[in-house]
Amino acid sequence: MSLLAAVGAASAAGQEAPSPSPPASTTGPMNWTVEQDHQNMMDQLGIKALRPGPSGNEKAPNHANYDESKANPFPDLPDALTLQSDKKVTTATEWWQERRPEIVEDFEREVFGRVPPNVPKVTWTVTSTVKSKAGVFPVIEKQLVGRPDNSSYPSISVDMQMTLVIPGNANGPVPVMMMFSSAAFRQRMAEMMAKQPELNAMMGTDPPATEQLIAHGWGYAFIDPGSIQADNGAGLRKGIIGLTNKGQPRKPEDWGALRAWAWGASRGLDYLETDKAVDAKRVGIEGVSRFGKAALVTMAFDSRFAVVLVGSSGEGGAKLHRRNFGEAVENLTGSGGYHWMAGNFLKYGAAEASFGNKNAGDLPVDSHELIALCAPRLTFISYGIPEKGDAKWLDQQGSYMATVAAGPVFRLLGAKDLGVTDDYHAAKMPPVNVGLLEGQLAWRQHEGGHTDAPNWKYFIPWADGFLNYHAAVWQLPADQPVFRTDPNSLVAHSQLLRKAKQGETDVYFEGDSITRRWGATDYPELLANWKQNFFGWNAADFGWGADQTQNILWRLENGELDGVHPKVVVLLAGTNNVANTSVHDDADVRADDVTRGLRAIVRVIQTKAPAATIILTGLFPRNDDMSFMPVIDRINGHLSKIADGQKVRYLNINDKLADRDGRLFDGMMNARDKLHPTVKAYQIWADALKPVLAELLGPRGAVELAPPPTGDPGASP
Repeated sequence: MSLLAAVGAASAAGQEAPSPSPPASTTGPMNWTVEQDHQNMMDQLGIKALRPGPSGNEKAPNHANYDESKANPFPDLPDALTLQSDKKVTTATEWWQERRPEIVEDFEREVFGRVPPNVPKVTWTVTSTVKSKAGVFPVIEKQLVGRPDNSSYPSISVDMQMTLVIPGNANGPVPVMMMFSSAAFRQRMAEMMAKQPELNAMMGTDPPATEQLIAHGWGYAFIDPGSIQADNGAGLRKGIIGLTNKGQPRKPEDWGALRAWAWGASRGLDYLETDKAVDAKRVGIEGVSRFGKAALVTMAFDSRFAVVLVGSSGEGGAKLHRRNFGEAVENLTGSGGYHWMAGNFLKYGAAEASFGNKNAGDLPVDSHELIALCAPRLTFISYGIPEKGDAKWLDQQGSYMATVAAGPVFRLLGAKDLGVTDDYHAAKMPPVNVGLLEGQLAWRQHEGGHTDAPNWKYFIPWADGFLNYHAAVWQLPADQPVFRTDPNSLVAHSQLLRKAKQGETDVYFEGDSITRRWGATDYPELLANWKQNFFGWNAADFGWGADQTQNILWRLENGELDGVHPKVVVLLAGTNNVANTSVHDDADVRADDVTRGLRAIVRVIQTKAPAATIILTGLFPRNDDMSFMPVIDRINGHLSKIADGQKVRYLNINDKLADRDGRLFDGMMNARDKLHPTVKAYQIWADALKPVLAELLGPRGAVELAPPPTGDPGASP
């Protein structure tokens, strides 16, 4: 899950994010401190002094480098496709049998450590199963505890916590995204966001990842990393690392917390493979910040995971170790971060040691090879922007270079990479919000902060496509608010939220594509008609194409009308509910359902804009399918009864658009779809609206104060 504002603040200060679970005791067995454990490892390695890591404070004397001209002291990376014997790898067989094992060995020995051979078996127990909801979506939620056998050392016990949530409408096994998170952390973050709502800006405007996953027919699992291994050096003599070492200090090749968290995720996958509700061949792993590192390590070392979303991972994750930009190797060899890594990793921060000194350039591997270990599986590298809290410290550019450099391995194994130049030396990030999502290796830098929240709307459809997954369709009542799942609609929502905060809107148009097209920049002929009819009344169009009543309700309840204070709201909606061919009830039942949705929209408008007069427009006739007309007629009959003639006015112009049987007059609707009005039909609507607007608002002004018109964000320029 996203690490929210506290993460962004920590990252901006040049530090890593806080642990997602309550901090472990600062002392282990025998009151062993972080400093003692760190010094013990230095002694084992013969290190007398370490170089201090750079500071994230740009005013500090030892501040991190942010000068690109000084960022590449070791410009050439180890070749992921060259064996240690200098033989080039040219076949997939050579990769799997020769080169990949070499890279794995180097990472295990020097960077992340080895999972010990005596690691105990884990037994999972389902402690509860309940019906619940993720937003509006019914789900089935299981709480689980995984207990490694501690009979070899009973004084240390480990209770691994995992929550599994499956969509309630599933008609078979579903994909699952496993996320590093804990209930306590999510509660703390929710409380922080409630106290500081301005911090929501770094998260973007999308629904929570959990709701997006369920809406798309995925399940999700939270696995608590703190219940596997504490996120501090003192905890290394506890947790799963302490259990396997029987409470003793680590040796140089022993695993660190990143590898332990990854091991715990793999044990969670062991359970998921036994759950019939889960499609175990389509399980992914996700994390942000330190847990972005852990997610990448998990994917690299366990080939059973099908997909990974790596959020803002920085040093130890997707960032190149060899880059001198922001966080450095030395920040992970000091006492604050060394517990994530193998003890041997400290050697590369050594200033004085029995072996002399070493630096990042001496590492036998780098992060591009960690990404390459994920090939050919789906690998999505995600970052935000420094302006919103995803600090320069994380080195987004260095992570992009690593992703580019991993590309040849993906291609060798039959997958598609980013589709850019192979020269990682010269690789420059695409513009913010421009994703490279055509291949199994993907990159996207969003405009949010230290989170991957704004990228979920792209990640899920991207994964669906490559996994060839088609979910069961949710059927929700017309008065149930629910967001659209396509990325363009969520981007449009953020666009309309910005629009709501601009200008002065006296006439607020709401609806679906019939409403939207009238005042949209991507329909210039219709926009010209809009301006001709409404200039000076401060009218703004907030419609969105293909919306059903459920989607309009969600948009209104999620900020698009907040603070606008219109004097008039023009509402035309419901035709997309009528055309929902998956609903097979008779005309009366369908009409009643759509009417309930429109009533709910009216109630929300009345709550959020109590001073506004609502002009409730009858659904227009449509001839793409004449069987829709009886439903439309019934709905319009119901709408006429909602109106009180004062604060809710009913407007029906259908007698000017079609005959008594609902057959359209010539030139009223688009000849291709027989649904969307032409300029001629829009003018009829305008002629019916203008007397009401003049009554309610008076004559049009000489100046237009409404926010400027917007268009479809996905439309071609």
